[in-house]
Amino acid sequence: MTQNTNHRHGSLLVADGRTKSRNRAEARFRSYGIGALVLACGFLLALLWTIISNGLGGFTQTYVRIQVPLQESVLDPNGNRDPADLARATTLRYGSMLQEAMAATLVADGIETDLPPAALAQILSSSAAATVRNRVLADPTLIGQTETFEVLASSRVDGYLKGRVTRESLARDRNLSPAALDVVDAMQEEGLIQRRFNMDFIFGSDASDARPEQAGIGVAMLGSMYMMLVVLFLALPIGVAASIYLEEFAPQNRLTDLIEVNISNLAAVPSIVFGILGLAVFIQIMHLPQSAPIVGGLVLTLMTLPTIIISTRAALKAVPPSIRDAALGLGASRMQAVFHHVLPLAMPGILTGTILGLAQALGETAPLLLIGMVGFVASNYPSGAVEGFVAPNSAMPAQIYEWAKRADPAFYERAWGGIILLLIFLMLMNILAVLLRRRFERKW
Repeated sequence: MTQNTNHRHGSLLVADGRTKSRNRAEARFRSYGIGALVLACGFLLALLWTIISNGLGGFTQTYVRIQVPLQESVLDPNGNRDPADLARATTLRYGSMLQEAMAATLVADGIETDLPPAALAQILSSSAAATVRNRVLADPTLIGQTETFEVLASSRVDGYLKGRVTRESLARDRNLSPAALDVVDAMQEEGLIQRRFNMDFIFGSDASDARPEQAGIGVAMLGSMYMMLVVLFLALPIGVAASIYLEEFAPQNRLTDLIEVNISNLAAVPSIVFGILGLAVFIQIMHLPQSAPIVGGLVLTLMTLPTIIISTRAALKAVPPSIRDAALGLGASRMQAVFHHVLPLAMPGILTGTILGLAQALGETAPLLLIGMVGFVASNYPSGAVEGFVAPNSAMPAQIYEWAKRADPAFYERAWGGIILLLIFLMLMNILAVLLRRRFERKW
């Protein structure tokens, strides 16, 4: 009887049909998982390649080197070098001097062209006259001399050298003629036009639609920093305190159950709803300044609080009950057991959740759109810490959104460059979360 049973079911050392079918199913599932992972990595690499290839151009800018005779008869007719008299010389005078200087520079370097001085001046940025004027006002001793200036090239010239602008596209463009590109090529061969790393993009301020080559994201970065300070100093203590009370001290009844359900629901509310709430409460009722980082920080605090509370409660729950029981058994009060034993052990999870909540808030645009930070042109740095919180400003995601909807392709390039900087900040914050978790992690 036993031999017949073994013969019917086969040996345990030899896989039967059902075992082979199960092994094939496991192999297929493993291959599906590997395929999904490869596909996800492929999409991620494609996204990173698109961002980097489109945004790297924003970190370089084209500059033109010209020699400008700073004529005393034009800039200081009285010859007294009085700052008030020098300030009366508008950028229009400097613009006329730049037109003549541009033509003279080409002649001095042996570059021949039939273009009039006004057409040649289109190679330069519209900010070139202001650049020369500011340098003269800072050092009036330059008047009467011929000085070499490195000024920004126009966005069309910069786009041509980056491959973004072609001669065919300039045929319908009023800002630069295709014939001017021959002059640009000749100036590049003579070393009068060069591309180099653009620090003003990182530390500069936004510019108008007429000067895309001068736009920078530095002021918006500072606005984001002020907003994150508001979020950090409000959301962290309020969120941690609420979590400790709900998890360690609050009685389990219908009220606390209702609070917990609403916290979970708030974590899933679209961010633009918090923007509407901030517009109604902080601006229309409390009359706080519109587009100010303090308002943006308050709105993002409301949006971040549910995330911090949920992550902090999860970290407190992860601490074994034996820690609490041992502390209470040795005579500690509930307060001492929580703050001396439970909270230090939960600190890695609390810090991780807080930093991830800040990273989420850093990339939000919709709430800032409602309080006016998207439409504001961040053209000046705040003069102090207080003004940094209450003066109108922008933020990195809002600035990127504003650039992306402008018509000039140079702004679109800067939007991609801003995305690169924003991703770098988010990556650093996530790395900081990992390091802090490892630093404060304890074993029990």
